[in-house]
Amino acid sequence: MVSHKEFETAGKQAGLQIWRIENFDLKPVPKACHGSFYIGDAYLLLHTINPKIYNIHMWLGNECSQDESGSAAILAGQLDDFLGGGPVQHREVQGSESTTFQGYFKTGLTYKKGGMASGFQHVVTNSADVKRLLHVKGRRIVRATEVELTWNSFNKGDCFILDLGKDIYQWCGSECNRYERLKASEVAIGIRDNERNGRAKLHLLEEGEEPEDFNKVDTISVPQISDASGSMKVTTVASSSPFKQAMLSPEECYILDNGVDGYIFVWKGHNLLPWIKETETGTRKPEGGGGKSPHPPSKSVPVDQATYGHFYGGDCYLVLYSYKPSGREQHIIYTWQGLKCTQDELAASAFLTVQLDDSMGGSPVQVRVTQGQEPAHLMSVFGGKPMIIHSGGTSRKGGQSQTASTRLFHIRQSTSGATRAVEVEATASNLNTNDVFVLKSPSALFVWRGAGASDEEMAAAKHVAQYLGGSPASVSEGSEPANFWSSLGGKKEYQTSKSLRDVVNPPRLFGCSNKTGRLAVEEVPGDFSQVDLATDDVMLLDTWDQIFLWVGNDANEVEKKGAPKIAKEYVDTDPYGRKGTPITTIKQGAEPPTFTGWFQAWDAKMWEKDSLDRIRARF
Repeated sequence: MVSHKEFETAGKQAGLQIWRIENFDLKPVPKACHGSFYIGDAYLLLHTINPKIYNIHMWLGNECSQDESGSAAILAGQLDDFLGGGPVQHREVQGSESTTFQGYFKTGLTYKKGGMASGFQHVVTNSADVKRLLHVKGRRIVRATEVELTWNSFNKGDCFILDLGKDIYQWCGSECNRYERLKASEVAIGIRDNERNGRAKLHLLEEGEEPEDFNKVDTISVPQISDASGSMKVTTVASSSPFKQAMLSPEECYILDNGVDGYIFVWKGHNLLPWIKETETGTRKPEGGGGKSPHPPSKSVPVDQATYGHFYGGDCYLVLYSYKPSGREQHIIYTWQGLKCTQDELAASAFLTVQLDDSMGGSPVQVRVTQGQEPAHLMSVFGGKPMIIHSGGTSRKGGQSQTASTRLFHIRQSTSGATRAVEVEATASNLNTNDVFVLKSPSALFVWRGAGASDEEMAAAKHVAQYLGGSPASVSEGSEPANFWSSLGGKKEYQTSKSLRDVVNPPRLFGCSNKTGRLAVEEVPGDFSQVDLATDDVMLLDTWDQIFLWVGNDANEVEKKGAPKIAKEYVDTDPYGRKGTPITTIKQGAEPPTFTGWFQAWDAKMWEKDSLDRIRARF
C-alpha cells in the first residue's frame, strides 16, 4: 500500500482537509483558504464524519491540466486505500459542484485566476500585495469568481468585491437585491477575517457613489506593506505541573503543552478575548480592525477549563486550538460570534483576534464562525463534550445577563456526528420527538428523550444536566409526569411526526426565487438552519412524507404564485413515486410545530432584527 506523508493525519479528526495537487504531490491548503480555489489547479478534499465514514472529493478547475486531474485521481485512490477502502469518492467540476461539496462551505466558493503552473500560491497571512475583482453570484451557494479588473466587468444586477489588500470594497449594483447584498457582505467579511487576519478595512459602496480612487479601477496601485516588528521570544515559565495562577500575567500570552495531539484555550477578558466589560473609563470601538484598542479592564480573567465548550448567544469568543501534525506545532484561532452579540462586541472581536495573532507571531490560521454554522472540527475539540449555547450574554453593562428560573436545552446531533445543546424558550411547543431536551426548573431537573432520539444525544444530555446541577429524572416521550408539563407552562402541541422519528432520507431545503430573471429552485447545501430561510423568497422544505412551502414576508408575487406549481411538479416527477404527497403553505411568523420541529432551536424572534443589518454590523 502506498502511504503518502500527508496521509498520516488524514481522517484523524472530524472535519475537512484540503490539499492542492502540486507537481504530482499533495500540498495542504491552510484552513483560512478553505473554499478558495485556483481555476488552473486540481484539489483533493477529505471530509471525515467519524473514523469509519469519509467522503473523498476531487475538485477540478476549468483550466487545470490533464496531468493535474490524473494526479488527483491517483492520489484519491491511494487515500481511499489508506483509509481501508471505505470512503465514498466524488468528482467535482468547477461551477457544477455537488450539494454535498457545497455544504462544506456555507459562506460560499471563491474561484481565483491562475494556478500552480502560473506560480500562484495560497497566501494567507497579512498579504497586502493583492489586486483583484470578484464577481459575486448566488443565493443558496455563493460563488465569487475573479474577473478582469476593469469597469467592463461590472453590471447593475450583481455585487462585486474589489480587493486591494488593506482595503476591501463591496460594490452593489443598483438592481441587485438585499439577499445578494447580504451574501456578498459575508464574502467580504470572510476575506478580511480569514485571508487578511482582520488587517483590512471594509467599504460598502452603492452604484453611483464610488470614491475617486475606486473610479480609477484600471490604474489603482497597491503598496507593499511590511509588518516586521521584531522577533518573538519564548521563555519557559514552568517545566512541570502543578502550575500556579500567579505565574500568569494578564498582559502576556501563554502556551500550555499538555502532551496530547491538540489543546485549546479560551480567555475571558479584554486583553485576549472579545468580552466587552465596561470599566470606569468605558470602552472605545476599534477602527477598521487596525485602530485603537479598547481601554483595558482592570484585570483579565481566564475562563474556567470546566466550562470550555460553553458559549452565550449574545457574546463573541476566541478559541485557540493548537496541535502538532508530524511534530510541528500549528495553531487555529476560532472567532465565534453569537447571533445576538452586539455591534461593539463584533468590532472588538475582530481587533482582539489581531492582538492574539500578533502575540503568536502571525502564525495561526484564523477561522470565523457564526452560531449555528460551526464546523465539525470546532464542535469536536471539547473532549467529547457537546457544544452548549446559552441564552443571554456576559458582555453587558450589568454583567452576566440574568438566567431564567426555568431553562430548556435542545440537543441534536448533526450529520457530521457532533452534538450541540442550545437553550430555547421553556415552552412545550419547542419539544421535538426526534431529539433530547434537558429541563431545569426551580424544583426539578429532567432529561426528556423523544422517541426518535439517539444514544449520542442522550450522552450529551448528561453533560448538560451535570452542568445545571442536581440529579436528573429520565423521562421518555409519552410518560411525562405532571410536574414536567407544569414546569413548561402546560402541555402544548409540538413536533411528533413519525417521519421525523424514523428519518430514512434526510430533509432537504430549497429556495424558490426569480431574482435572476426566471423562477428557479436551488437547494440549500449542508445542514440547514433557520438562518437559511430567505425572507424575500419562498422556501420549499421536503420532509419526504410532506412538502412545506414557507412564504417569506418579502417574497414577490411571481414567487408566491409560481412556487406551488413547482412543488407539485417536484413531487409528481420524483422517481421514488411520491405523487399525492401533501403540500402545506405557511407564512413567515406563523410557523406551526410540524414545520419548526425540523430546525434545531427555532427562534420566533429571529427576524425582529433585519439579517442584512446584522451582517453589516460586522463591517
